[in-house]
Amino acid sequence: MPCADRRDMQEKQLLNHTADKEQRPLPGRSNHAGNLSQSEKKLQEAICVLLVELCERFTFFGIVCNMILFCTVKLGYHNYQAAIVNMCFVGTSMLTPVLVGWLAECLVGRIKLVCICMFLHFLGTALLPIVAFPFEDIYIDRRHILHTLTKREQKIVFYFALLTASLGIGGIRAIVCPLSAYNLEDCGPKELLSFFNWFYWLINLNSAVVFVSISYIQQSVARNLGFLIPFVSLLMAMITIHMVRGEMIYKPKTDSSLLTTFGVIASALKMCCMRYHYFSGGVTNWLDHAKENYGGQYSETQVESIKSLARLFPLFAFQILYRTCIMQIPSGYYLQTMNSNLNFSGFVLPVAAMNVISIVPLLILVPILECINSCLFSSKDTGHSPTIYVVVGQLSAALSMMVAGFSEIHRKHFPQVEQTLSEEVLLVSSMPCFHLAPQYILLGVAEALVTPSCSLLSFRLVPERIRGISMHFLTLFNGAGCFMGAFFVQTAHAGTQGNWFPHLLHEGKLERFFFFLASLMTVNTLGFWTIAHRYDNLNQEYTNEFRGSLPEEKLLKHEKAIKHYGSVLESSPILSPMEKT
Repeated sequence: MPCADRRDMQEKQLLNHTADKEQRPLPGRSNHAGNLSQSEKKLQEAICVLLVELCERFTFFGIVCNMILFCTVKLGYHNYQAAIVNMCFVGTSMLTPVLVGWLAECLVGRIKLVCICMFLHFLGTALLPIVAFPFEDIYIDRRHILHTLTKREQKIVFYFALLTASLGIGGIRAIVCPLSAYNLEDCGPKELLSFFNWFYWLINLNSAVVFVSISYIQQSVARNLGFLIPFVSLLMAMITIHMVRGEMIYKPKTDSSLLTTFGVIASALKMCCMRYHYFSGGVTNWLDHAKENYGGQYSETQVESIKSLARLFPLFAFQILYRTCIMQIPSGYYLQTMNSNLNFSGFVLPVAAMNVISIVPLLILVPILECINSCLFSSKDTGHSPTIYVVVGQLSAALSMMVAGFSEIHRKHFPQVEQTLSEEVLLVSSMPCFHLAPQYILLGVAEALVTPSCSLLSFRLVPERIRGISMHFLTLFNGAGCFMGAFFVQTAHAGTQGNWFPHLLHEGKLERFFFFLASLMTVNTLGFWTIAHRYDNLNQEYTNEFRGSLPEEKLLKHEKAIKHYGSVLESSPILSPMEKT
Protein backbone atom coordinates (compact mmCIF):
# COMPACT_ATOMS: atom_id res chain seq x y z
CA MET A 1 0.00 0.00 0.00
CA PRO A 2 2.76 2.55 0.71
CA CYS A 3 4.28 1.76 -2.70
CA ALA A 4 0.89 2.23 -4.42
CA ASP A 5 0.30 5.52 -2.64
CA ARG A 6 3.77 6.70 -3.62
CA ARG A 7 3.09 5.72 -7.26
CA ASP A 8 -0.21 7.61 -7.25
CA MET A 9 1.48 10.70 -5.86
CA GLN A 10 4.14 10.57 -8.56
CA GLU A 11 1.49 10.26 -11.28
CA LYS A 12 -0.44 13.26 -9.89
CA GLN A 13 2.74 15.35 -9.77
CA LEU A 14 3.50 14.39 -13.36
CA LEU A 15 0.00 15.34 -14.50
CA ASN A 16 0.17 18.63 -12.64
CA HIS A 17 3.55 19.43 -14.17
CA THR A 18 2.20 18.65 -17.65
CA ALA A 19 -0.88 20.82 -17.07
CA ASP A 20 1.29 23.67 -15.87
CA LYS A 21 3.37 23.48 -19.05
CA GLU A 22 0.24 23.49 -21.18
CA GLN A 23 -1.20 26.55 -19.39
CA ARG A 24 1.95 28.62 -19.73
CA PRO A 25 1.75 31.20 -22.52
CA LEU A 26 3.89 30.33 -25.51
CA PRO A 27 6.75 32.73 -26.18
CA GLY A 28 6.79 34.90 -29.24
CA ARG A 29 3.77 35.58 -31.40
CA SER A 30 1.00 34.10 -29.24
CA ASN A 31 2.04 36.06 -26.16
CA HIS A 32 2.33 39.25 -28.19
CA ALA A 33 -1.10 38.67 -29.71
CA GLY A 34 -2.64 38.10 -26.31
CA ASN A 35 -1.15 41.31 -24.95
CA LEU A 36 -2.27 43.18 -28.04
CA SER A 37 -5.86 41.97 -27.77
CA GLN A 38 -5.92 42.78 -24.08
CA SER A 39 -4.59 46.28 -24.68
CA GLU A 40 -7.09 46.82 -27.50
CA LYS A 41 -9.92 45.77 -25.20
CA LYS A 42 -8.78 48.16 -22.47
CA LEU A 43 -8.46 50.96 -25.01
CA GLN A 44 -11.96 50.27 -26.32
CA GLU A 45 -13.40 50.29 -22.80
CA ALA A 46 -11.61 53.54 -21.95
CA ILE A 47 -12.91 55.21 -25.10
CA CYS A 48 -16.46 54.05 -24.42
CA VAL A 49 -16.33 55.26 -20.82
CA LEU A 50 -15.01 58.63 -21.99
CA LEU A 51 -17.76 58.91 -24.62
CA VAL A 52 -20.46 58.19 -22.07
CA GLU A 53 -18.84 60.70 -19.71
CA LEU A 54 -18.92 63.38 -22.39
CA CYS A 55 -22.49 62.56 -23.38
CA GLU A 56 -23.63 62.75 -19.75
CA ARG A 57 -21.88 66.08 -19.26
CA PHE A 58 -23.45 67.28 -22.50
CA THR A 59 -26.93 66.59 -21.14
CA PHE A 60 -26.06 68.07 -17.74
CA PHE A 61 -24.72 71.36 -19.09
CA GLY A 62 -27.58 71.51 -21.57
CA ILE A 63 -30.06 71.51 -18.69
CA VAL A 64 -28.09 73.96 -16.54
CA CYS A 65 -26.96 76.51 -19.13
CA ASN A 66 -30.24 78.47 -19.42
CA MET A 67 -32.21 77.27 -16.42
CA ILE A 68 -32.32 80.72 -14.81
CA LEU A 69 -33.67 82.32 -17.98
CA PHE A 70 -36.25 79.55 -18.28
CA CYS A 71 -37.35 79.87 -14.65
CA THR A 72 -37.66 83.66 -14.74
CA VAL A 73 -39.28 84.04 -18.16
CA LYS A 74 -41.29 80.83 -18.50
CA LEU A 75 -42.17 80.00 -14.89
CA GLY A 76 -42.26 83.57 -13.55
CA TYR A 77 -39.72 83.02 -10.76
CA HIS A 78 -37.82 85.82 -9.07
CA ASN A 79 -34.08 85.98 -9.62
CA TYR A 80 -33.17 84.55 -6.24
CA GLN A 81 -35.63 81.67 -6.65
CA ALA A 82 -34.20 80.75 -10.06
CA ALA A 83 -30.66 80.88 -8.67
CA ILE A 84 -31.63 78.61 -5.76
CA VAL A 85 -33.24 76.06 -8.10
CA ASN A 86 -30.18 76.03 -10.31
CA MET A 87 -27.70 75.56 -7.47
CA CYS A 88 -29.84 72.90 -5.80
CA PHE A 89 -30.02 70.91 -9.03
CA VAL A 90 -26.24 71.06 -9.46
CA GLY A 91 -25.73 70.09 -5.82
CA THR A 92 -28.17 67.19 -6.07
CA SER A 93 -26.41 65.95 -9.21
CA MET A 94 -23.17 65.91 -7.20
CA LEU A 95 -24.65 64.05 -4.24
CA THR A 96 -26.62 61.39 -6.12
CA PRO A 97 -23.49 59.50 -7.35
CA VAL A 98 -22.62 58.81 -3.71
CA LEU A 99 -26.13 57.58 -2.97
CA VAL A 100 -26.35 55.46 -6.10
CA GLY A 101 -22.88 54.02 -5.46
CA TRP A 102 -24.01 52.90 -2.02
CA LEU A 103 -27.19 51.36 -3.44
CA ALA A 104 -25.22 49.49 -6.09
CA GLU A 105 -22.82 48.21 -3.46
CA CYS A 106 -25.29 47.13 -0.79
CA LEU A 107 -28.86 46.74 -2.01
CA VAL A 108 -29.26 46.58 -5.80
CA GLY A 109 -27.12 44.92 -8.45
CA ARG A 110 -24.99 47.20 -10.59
CA ILE A 111 -26.46 46.12 -13.93
CA LYS A 112 -30.03 46.43 -12.70
CA LEU A 113 -29.38 49.80 -11.07
CA VAL A 114 -27.70 51.29 -14.13
CA CYS A 115 -30.75 50.32 -16.21
CA ILE A 116 -33.01 52.03 -13.67
CA CYS A 117 -30.86 55.15 -13.69
CA MET A 118 -30.77 55.27 -17.48
CA PHE A 119 -34.57 55.10 -17.50
CA LEU A 120 -34.80 57.89 -14.92
CA HIS A 121 -32.43 60.04 -16.95
CA PHE A 122 -34.48 59.36 -20.06
CA LEU A 123 -37.69 60.21 -18.20
CA GLY A 124 -36.30 63.45 -16.83
CA THR A 125 -34.94 64.71 -20.14
CA ALA A 126 -38.16 63.70 -21.87
CA LEU A 127 -40.34 65.60 -19.37
CA LEU A 128 -38.40 68.85 -19.66
CA PRO A 129 -39.58 69.53 -23.24
CA ILE A 130 -43.17 69.06 -22.03
CA VAL A 131 -42.70 71.92 -19.60
CA ALA A 132 -41.08 74.08 -22.27
CA PHE A 133 -43.35 73.17 -25.19
CA PRO A 134 -45.40 76.14 -26.53
CA PHE A 135 -48.89 74.71 -26.19
CA GLU A 136 -50.29 78.23 -26.41
CA ASP A 137 -49.05 78.51 -30.01
CA ILE A 138 -50.89 75.42 -31.26
CA TYR A 139 -54.42 75.99 -32.55
CA ILE A 140 -57.16 73.65 -33.78
CA ASP A 141 -59.70 74.92 -36.35
CA ARG A 142 -58.43 78.45 -35.69
CA ARG A 143 -60.61 78.59 -32.59
CA HIS A 144 -59.59 76.11 -29.95
CA ILE A 145 -56.22 76.13 -28.32
CA LEU A 146 -54.64 72.93 -27.09
CA HIS A 147 -54.77 72.28 -23.39
CA THR A 148 -51.97 74.21 -21.67
CA LEU A 149 -50.33 73.30 -18.42
CA THR A 150 -51.05 75.62 -15.55
CA LYS A 151 -48.16 77.24 -13.69
CA ARG A 152 -48.60 74.82 -10.82
CA GLU A 153 -48.60 71.80 -13.14
CA GLN A 154 -45.57 73.15 -14.96
CA LYS A 155 -43.65 73.53 -11.71
CA ILE A 156 -44.58 70.02 -10.54
CA VAL A 157 -43.48 68.44 -13.82
CA PHE A 158 -40.36 70.63 -13.89
CA TYR A 159 -39.22 69.63 -10.39
CA PHE A 160 -40.02 65.97 -11.00
CA ALA A 161 -38.01 66.06 -14.24
CA LEU A 162 -35.04 67.66 -12.49
CA LEU A 163 -35.17 65.08 -9.69
CA THR A 164 -35.32 62.08 -12.03
CA ALA A 165 -32.60 63.54 -14.25
CA SER A 166 -30.30 64.11 -11.27
CA LEU A 167 -30.84 60.52 -10.10
CA GLY A 168 -30.01 59.29 -13.57
CA ILE A 169 -26.90 61.46 -13.66
CA GLY A 170 -25.83 59.95 -10.34
CA GLY A 171 -26.15 56.42 -11.68
CA ILE A 172 -24.13 57.15 -14.81
CA ARG A 173 -21.34 58.88 -12.88
CA ALA A 174 -21.17 56.33 -10.07
CA ILE A 175 -21.57 53.05 -11.99
CA VAL A 176 -20.66 53.62 -15.62
CA CYS A 177 -18.06 56.39 -15.33
CA PRO A 178 -16.27 56.23 -11.96
CA LEU A 179 -12.66 57.34 -11.85
CA SER A 180 -11.71 53.77 -10.90
CA ALA A 181 -12.64 52.69 -14.41
CA TYR A 182 -9.59 54.51 -15.77
CA ASN A 183 -7.14 52.21 -13.93
CA LEU A 184 -5.20 54.89 -12.06
CA GLU A 185 -3.92 52.70 -9.21
CA ASP A 186 -0.37 52.37 -10.52
CA CYS A 187 0.03 56.01 -11.57
CA GLY A 188 2.47 58.32 -9.83
CA PRO A 189 1.72 61.91 -8.85
CA LYS A 190 2.94 63.29 -12.16
CA GLU A 191 0.76 60.94 -14.19
CA LEU A 192 -2.23 61.51 -11.90
CA LEU A 193 -2.04 65.29 -12.15
CA SER A 194 -1.66 65.02 -15.91
CA PHE A 195 -4.72 62.76 -16.08
CA PHE A 196 -6.89 65.08 -14.00
CA ASN A 197 -5.75 68.12 -15.98
CA TRP A 198 -6.67 66.61 -19.34
CA PHE A 199 -9.79 64.94 -17.95
CA TYR A 200 -11.24 68.25 -16.80
CA TRP A 201 -9.92 69.87 -19.97
CA LEU A 202 -12.09 67.53 -22.08
CA ILE A 203 -15.11 68.09 -19.83
CA ASN A 204 -14.78 71.85 -20.09
CA LEU A 205 -14.27 71.67 -23.84
CA ASN A 206 -17.53 69.75 -24.01
CA SER A 207 -19.26 72.33 -21.81
CA ALA A 208 -17.98 75.14 -24.03
CA VAL A 209 -19.66 73.53 -27.03
CA VAL A 210 -22.87 73.17 -25.04
CA PHE A 211 -22.91 76.74 -23.76
CA VAL A 212 -22.44 78.13 -27.27
CA SER A 213 -24.71 75.83 -29.28
CA ILE A 214 -27.52 74.75 -26.97
CA SER A 215 -27.86 78.11 -25.27
CA TYR A 216 -28.31 79.81 -28.62
CA ILE A 217 -30.90 77.26 -29.73
CA GLN A 218 -32.80 77.50 -26.45
CA GLN A 219 -32.71 81.28 -26.35
CA SER A 220 -33.06 82.40 -29.96
CA VAL A 221 -33.82 79.83 -32.63
CA ALA A 222 -36.18 77.36 -30.98
CA ARG A 223 -36.23 78.05 -27.26
CA ASN A 224 -39.09 75.65 -26.58
CA LEU A 225 -37.34 72.75 -28.29
CA GLY A 226 -33.94 73.35 -26.75
CA PHE A 227 -34.36 70.71 -24.06
CA LEU A 228 -34.70 68.09 -26.79
CA ILE A 229 -30.95 68.30 -27.39
CA PRO A 230 -30.07 66.79 -23.98
CA PHE A 231 -32.57 64.07 -24.79
CA VAL A 232 -30.75 63.28 -28.06
CA SER A 233 -27.44 63.28 -26.22
CA LEU A 234 -28.86 60.79 -23.73
CA LEU A 235 -29.72 58.49 -26.61
CA MET A 236 -26.09 58.66 -27.68
CA ALA A 237 -25.01 57.58 -24.21
CA MET A 238 -27.50 54.69 -24.22
CA ILE A 239 -26.24 53.52 -27.62
CA THR A 240 -22.67 53.66 -26.36
CA ILE A 241 -23.53 51.55 -23.32
CA HIS A 242 -25.45 49.09 -25.50
CA MET A 243 -22.46 48.67 -27.85
CA VAL A 244 -20.21 47.36 -25.12
CA ARG A 245 -23.00 45.84 -22.98
CA GLY A 246 -21.75 44.48 -19.68
CA GLU A 247 -18.05 44.97 -20.41
CA MET A 248 -18.33 48.67 -19.84
CA ILE A 249 -19.82 48.39 -16.37
CA TYR A 250 -16.87 48.64 -14.03
CA LYS A 251 -16.87 46.41 -10.95
CA PRO A 252 -14.84 48.03 -8.17
CA LYS A 253 -13.07 46.21 -5.41
CA THR A 254 -15.13 45.56 -2.28
CA ASP A 255 -12.30 46.14 0.19
CA SER A 256 -13.94 49.21 1.70
CA SER A 257 -17.20 51.10 1.50
CA LEU A 258 -18.98 54.15 2.79
CA LEU A 259 -20.70 51.95 5.37
CA THR A 260 -17.32 50.79 6.66
CA THR A 261 -16.08 54.37 6.81
CA PHE A 262 -19.07 55.62 8.76
CA GLY A 263 -19.01 52.46 10.85
CA VAL A 264 -15.41 53.08 11.94
CA ILE A 265 -16.24 56.68 12.88
CA ALA A 266 -19.41 55.66 14.76
CA SER A 267 -17.61 52.85 16.59
CA ALA A 268 -14.79 55.18 17.63
CA LEU A 269 -17.25 57.79 18.91
CA LYS A 270 -19.20 55.13 20.79
CA MET A 271 -16.11 53.77 22.49
CA CYS A 272 -14.95 57.29 23.34
CA CYS A 273 -18.26 58.03 25.02
CA MET A 274 -18.28 54.72 26.90
CA ARG A 275 -14.75 55.06 28.21
CA TYR A 276 -14.60 58.82 28.68
CA HIS A 277 -14.84 58.76 32.46
CA TYR A 278 -12.23 56.09 33.14
CA PHE A 279 -10.17 55.87 29.95
CA SER A 280 -7.21 58.24 30.04
CA GLY A 281 -4.86 57.50 27.19
CA GLY A 282 -3.30 54.55 25.46
CA VAL A 283 -4.24 55.66 21.95
CA THR A 284 -2.65 58.27 19.73
CA ASN A 285 -5.80 59.00 17.75
CA TRP A 286 -9.46 58.91 18.74
CA LEU A 287 -10.22 56.65 15.76
CA ASP A 288 -8.02 53.96 17.32
CA HIS A 289 -10.92 53.22 19.67
CA ALA A 290 -12.59 51.45 16.73
CA LYS A 291 -9.79 48.87 16.52
CA GLU A 292 -10.40 45.38 17.80
CA ASN A 293 -7.39 45.72 20.12
CA TYR A 294 -9.16 48.53 21.96
CA GLY A 295 -12.62 46.98 22.11
CA GLY A 296 -13.85 48.12 18.68
CA GLN A 297 -15.21 46.08 15.81
CA TYR A 298 -12.79 46.87 12.96
CA SER A 299 -9.36 45.65 11.99
CA GLU A 300 -6.20 47.71 12.20
CA THR A 301 -6.01 47.97 8.41
CA GLN A 302 -9.51 49.42 8.12
CA VAL A 303 -9.00 51.93 10.92
CA GLU A 304 -5.60 53.08 9.64
CA SER A 305 -7.14 53.66 6.21
CA ILE A 306 -9.94 55.77 7.69
CA LYS A 307 -7.36 57.74 9.70
CA SER A 308 -5.59 58.70 6.49
CA LEU A 309 -8.94 59.74 5.04
CA ALA A 310 -9.80 61.80 8.13
CA ARG A 311 -6.63 63.85 7.62
CA LEU A 312 -8.13 65.08 4.35
CA PHE A 313 -11.32 66.44 5.95
CA PRO A 314 -9.86 69.97 6.40
CA LEU A 315 -9.01 70.00 2.70
CA PHE A 316 -12.57 68.97 1.86
CA ALA A 317 -14.05 71.54 4.26
CA PHE A 318 -12.16 74.42 2.64
CA GLN A 319 -13.63 73.42 -0.73
CA ILE A 320 -17.20 74.19 0.38
CA LEU A 321 -16.92 77.97 0.18
CA TYR A 322 -14.82 77.74 -2.97
CA ARG A 323 -17.56 75.71 -4.66
CA THR A 324 -20.07 78.35 -3.53
CA CYS A 325 -18.05 80.97 -5.42
CA ILE A 326 -17.80 78.77 -8.52
CA MET A 327 -21.58 78.40 -8.47
CA GLN A 328 -21.90 82.13 -9.07
CA ILE A 329 -21.16 81.51 -12.76
CA PRO A 330 -24.58 79.92 -13.44
CA SER A 331 -26.36 82.13 -10.88
CA GLY A 332 -25.09 85.58 -9.88
CA TYR A 333 -22.86 86.13 -12.90
CA TYR A 334 -25.61 84.83 -15.17
CA LEU A 335 -28.04 87.40 -13.79
CA GLN A 336 -25.48 90.17 -14.31
CA THR A 337 -24.99 89.10 -17.92
CA MET A 338 -28.73 88.78 -18.52
CA ASN A 339 -29.17 92.37 -17.32
CA SER A 340 -26.35 93.71 -19.53
CA ASN A 341 -26.30 94.64 -23.20
CA LEU A 342 -25.93 91.44 -25.24
CA ASN A 343 -26.14 93.09 -28.66
CA PHE A 344 -22.94 92.67 -30.60
CA SER A 345 -23.05 94.28 -34.05
CA GLY A 346 -26.76 93.51 -34.39
CA PHE A 347 -26.41 89.94 -33.07
CA VAL A 348 -27.82 89.03 -29.65
CA LEU A 349 -25.36 86.82 -27.81
CA PRO A 350 -26.75 83.93 -25.75
CA VAL A 351 -26.51 84.65 -22.04
CA ALA A 352 -24.85 81.33 -21.25
CA ALA A 353 -22.27 81.91 -23.98
CA MET A 354 -20.47 84.22 -21.55
CA ASN A 355 -19.62 81.07 -19.56
CA VAL A 356 -17.19 80.17 -22.33
CA ILE A 357 -15.02 83.08 -21.17
CA SER A 358 -14.51 81.23 -17.88
CA ILE A 359 -13.64 78.04 -19.75
CA VAL A 360 -11.06 79.55 -22.11
CA PRO A 361 -8.45 80.09 -19.33
CA LEU A 362 -8.70 76.44 -18.37
CA LEU A 363 -8.29 75.32 -21.98
CA ILE A 364 -5.19 77.51 -22.27
CA LEU A 365 -3.67 76.85 -18.86
CA VAL A 366 -3.74 73.05 -18.99
CA PRO A 367 -0.95 72.73 -21.60
CA ILE A 368 1.06 75.37 -19.71
CA LEU A 369 0.55 73.54 -16.40
CA GLU A 370 1.67 70.31 -18.04
CA CYS A 371 4.99 71.95 -18.90
CA ILE A 372 5.32 73.30 -15.36
CA ASN A 373 4.54 69.90 -13.85
CA SER A 374 7.18 68.28 -16.04
CA CYS A 375 9.71 70.60 -14.47
CA LEU A 376 8.45 70.25 -10.89
CA PHE A 377 8.06 66.46 -10.97
CA SER A 378 11.16 64.43 -11.52
CA SER A 379 11.31 60.67 -11.86
CA LYS A 380 12.55 60.37 -8.26
CA ASP A 381 10.34 63.04 -6.73
CA THR A 382 7.12 61.58 -5.38
CA GLY A 383 6.58 63.84 -2.38
CA HIS A 384 5.57 67.06 -4.12
CA SER A 385 2.11 68.30 -3.28
CA PRO A 386 0.38 70.90 -5.49
CA THR A 387 -1.21 72.76 -2.59
CA ILE A 388 0.24 75.99 -3.95
CA TYR A 389 -2.12 75.61 -6.92
CA VAL A 390 -5.07 75.38 -4.53
CA VAL A 391 -4.00 78.50 -2.62
CA VAL A 392 -3.51 80.56 -5.78
CA GLY A 393 -6.78 79.27 -7.25
CA GLN A 394 -8.80 80.14 -4.16
CA LEU A 395 -7.20 83.58 -4.08
CA SER A 396 -8.22 84.02 -7.71
CA ALA A 397 -11.80 83.08 -6.80
CA ALA A 398 -11.84 85.70 -4.01
CA LEU A 399 -10.51 88.30 -6.43
CA SER A 400 -13.20 87.34 -8.93
CA MET A 401 -15.91 88.00 -6.35
CA MET A 402 -14.38 91.39 -5.62
CA VAL A 403 -14.22 92.29 -9.32
CA ALA A 404 -17.85 91.18 -9.74
CA GLY A 405 -18.90 93.62 -7.04
CA PHE A 406 -17.15 96.54 -8.71
CA SER A 407 -18.51 95.45 -12.10
CA GLU A 408 -22.03 95.56 -10.70
CA ILE A 409 -21.49 99.13 -9.50
CA HIS A 410 -20.07 100.01 -12.90
CA ARG A 411 -22.99 98.33 -14.71
CA LYS A 412 -25.63 100.41 -12.92
CA HIS A 413 -24.01 103.66 -14.07
CA PHE A 414 -25.11 102.96 -17.64
CA PRO A 415 -28.58 103.99 -18.85
CA GLN A 416 -31.20 101.31 -19.34
CA VAL A 417 -32.32 99.99 -22.72
CA GLU A 418 -34.86 97.43 -23.89
CA GLN A 419 -33.62 93.98 -24.84
CA THR A 420 -35.53 90.94 -26.08
CA LEU A 421 -34.67 87.57 -24.55
CA SER A 422 -36.76 84.49 -25.35
CA GLU A 423 -39.48 86.70 -26.84
CA GLU A 424 -39.65 88.74 -23.62
CA VAL A 425 -38.74 92.44 -23.52
CA LEU A 426 -36.54 93.30 -20.54
CA LEU A 427 -35.05 96.54 -19.26
CA VAL A 428 -31.30 96.03 -18.99
CA SER A 429 -28.18 98.13 -18.60
CA SER A 430 -26.61 99.43 -21.79
CA MET A 431 -23.18 98.34 -20.57
CA PRO A 432 -21.70 95.74 -22.99
CA CYS A 433 -21.60 92.31 -21.44
CA PHE A 434 -17.90 91.96 -22.28
CA HIS A 435 -17.13 94.35 -19.41
CA LEU A 436 -17.90 91.36 -17.16
CA ALA A 437 -15.16 89.25 -18.75
CA PRO A 438 -12.49 89.78 -16.02
CA GLN A 439 -14.58 88.12 -13.31
CA TYR A 440 -15.28 85.14 -15.56
CA ILE A 441 -11.59 84.82 -16.44
CA LEU A 442 -10.51 84.86 -12.79
CA LEU A 443 -12.95 82.07 -11.88
CA GLY A 444 -11.75 80.11 -14.91
CA VAL A 445 -8.16 80.41 -13.68
CA ALA A 446 -9.30 79.27 -10.23
CA GLU A 447 -11.03 76.22 -11.64
CA ALA A 448 -7.98 75.29 -13.73
CA LEU A 449 -5.78 75.34 -10.63
CA VAL A 450 -7.99 74.05 -7.83
CA THR A 451 -10.10 71.19 -9.20
CA PRO A 452 -7.34 68.96 -10.68
CA SER A 453 -5.07 69.59 -7.68
CA CYS A 454 -7.76 68.70 -5.13
CA SER A 455 -8.61 65.57 -7.09
CA LEU A 456 -4.94 64.60 -7.06
CA LEU A 457 -4.62 65.16 -3.30
CA SER A 458 -7.83 63.26 -2.58
CA PHE A 459 -6.77 60.34 -4.74
CA ARG A 460 -3.09 60.17 -3.92
CA LEU A 461 -2.92 60.73 -0.18
CA VAL A 462 -5.00 57.72 0.87
CA PRO A 463 -4.43 53.97 0.52
CA GLU A 464 -5.56 52.34 -2.68
CA ARG A 465 -8.41 50.52 -0.93
CA ILE A 466 -10.29 53.74 -0.08
CA ARG A 467 -9.44 56.02 -2.99
CA GLY A 468 -12.95 55.73 -4.33
CA ILE A 469 -14.32 56.63 -0.88
CA SER A 470 -12.03 59.65 -0.75
CA MET A 471 -13.32 60.91 -4.11
CA HIS A 472 -16.87 60.37 -2.84
CA PHE A 473 -16.18 62.60 0.15
CA LEU A 474 -14.71 65.28 -2.10
CA THR A 475 -17.89 65.12 -4.17
CA LEU A 476 -20.03 65.33 -1.02
CA PHE A 477 -18.30 68.50 0.12
CA ASN A 478 -18.55 70.02 -3.36
CA GLY A 479 -22.26 69.32 -3.33
CA ALA A 480 -22.47 70.89 0.12
CA GLY A 481 -20.90 74.00 -1.41
CA CYS A 482 -23.73 74.22 -3.94
CA PHE A 483 -26.35 73.98 -1.21
CA MET A 484 -24.46 76.53 0.89
CA GLY A 485 -24.61 78.90 -2.09
CA ALA A 486 -28.38 78.42 -2.23
CA PHE A 487 -28.55 79.04 1.53
CA PHE A 488 -26.55 82.27 1.18
CA VAL A 489 -28.85 83.49 -1.59
CA GLN A 490 -31.98 82.74 0.44
CA THR A 491 -30.51 84.30 3.59
CA ALA A 492 -29.28 87.40 1.77
CA HIS A 493 -32.64 87.92 0.11
CA ALA A 494 -34.67 87.36 3.26
CA GLY A 495 -32.33 89.19 5.61
CA THR A 496 -32.10 92.32 3.47
CA GLN A 497 -35.67 92.21 2.16
CA GLY A 498 -34.46 91.56 -1.36
CA ASN A 499 -31.84 94.29 -1.38
CA TRP A 500 -28.73 92.08 -1.67
CA PHE A 501 -30.24 89.71 -4.25
CA PRO A 502 -32.97 91.77 -5.94
CA HIS A 503 -35.37 90.83 -8.68
CA LEU A 504 -34.56 94.05 -10.55
CA LEU A 505 -30.80 94.45 -10.30
CA HIS A 506 -30.77 98.20 -10.90
CA GLU A 507 -32.96 98.68 -7.80
CA GLY A 508 -30.86 96.57 -5.42
CA LYS A 509 -27.35 96.11 -4.10
CA LEU A 510 -26.14 92.84 -5.62
CA GLU A 511 -22.55 94.08 -5.31
CA ARG A 512 -22.80 93.76 -1.53
CA PHE A 513 -23.54 90.05 -1.91
CA PHE A 514 -20.39 89.66 -4.04
CA PHE A 515 -18.29 91.65 -1.55
CA PHE A 516 -19.62 89.42 1.23
CA LEU A 517 -18.52 86.29 -0.67
CA ALA A 518 -15.15 87.90 -1.45
CA SER A 519 -14.47 88.54 2.23
CA LEU A 520 -15.45 85.00 3.20
CA MET A 521 -13.34 83.54 0.39
CA THR A 522 -10.33 85.57 1.47
CA VAL A 523 -10.60 84.20 5.02
CA ASN A 524 -11.09 80.72 3.55
CA THR A 525 -7.92 81.06 1.48
CA LEU A 526 -5.86 82.23 4.45
CA GLY A 527 -7.22 79.35 6.52
CA PHE A 528 -6.24 76.77 3.95
CA TRP A 529 -2.83 78.37 3.50
CA THR A 530 -2.10 77.86 7.20
CA ILE A 531 -2.73 74.11 6.97
CA ALA A 532 -1.47 73.46 3.45
CA HIS A 533 1.88 72.16 4.77
CA ARG A 534 0.05 69.23 6.41
CA TYR A 535 -0.54 67.60 3.06
CA ASP A 536 3.11 67.73 2.09
CA ASN A 537 3.97 65.95 5.34
CA LEU A 538 1.01 63.62 4.94
CA ASN A 539 2.24 62.49 1.56
CA GLN A 540 5.69 61.77 2.93
CA GLU A 541 4.29 60.06 6.01
CA TYR A 542 1.98 57.89 3.97
CA THR A 543 4.59 56.79 1.45
CA ASN A 544 7.33 56.13 3.99
CA GLU A 545 5.61 55.10 7.21
CA PHE A 546 1.92 54.35 6.89
CA ARG A 547 2.18 52.20 3.80
CA GLY A 548 4.75 50.03 5.51
CA SER A 549 2.76 49.79 8.71
CA LEU A 550 -0.25 48.06 7.24
CA PRO A 551 -0.31 44.33 7.94
CA GLU A 552 -1.08 43.46 4.33
CA GLU A 553 1.85 45.57 3.13
CA LYS A 554 4.16 43.77 5.55
CA LEU A 555 2.91 40.39 4.36
CA LEU A 556 3.47 41.51 0.78
CA LYS A 557 7.10 42.29 1.60
CA HIS A 558 7.49 38.85 3.21
CA GLU A 559 5.92 37.27 0.13
CA LYS A 560 8.40 39.00 -2.15
CA ALA A 561 11.28 37.94 0.07
CA ILE A 562 10.18 34.32 0.02
CA LYS A 563 9.87 34.38 -3.76
CA HIS A 564 13.33 35.94 -3.98
CA TYR A 565 14.96 33.09 -2.14
CA GLY A 566 13.04 30.54 -4.24
CA SER A 567 10.86 29.22 -1.44
CA VAL A 568 7.50 27.68 -2.07
CA LEU A 569 4.74 30.09 -0.92
CA GLU A 570 2.19 27.38 -0.35
CA SER A 571 4.39 25.77 2.29
CA SER A 572 4.11 28.78 4.59
CA PRO A 573 1.27 28.26 7.09
CA ILE A 574 1.24 31.97 7.96
CA LEU A 575 0.88 33.42 4.49
CA SER A 576 -1.45 30.88 2.98
CA PRO A 577 -4.67 32.14 4.59
CA MET A 578 -3.91 35.71 3.55
CA GLU A 579 -3.64 34.71 -0.10
CA LYS A 580 -7.26 33.74 -0.11
CA THR A 581 -8.32 37.14 1.20
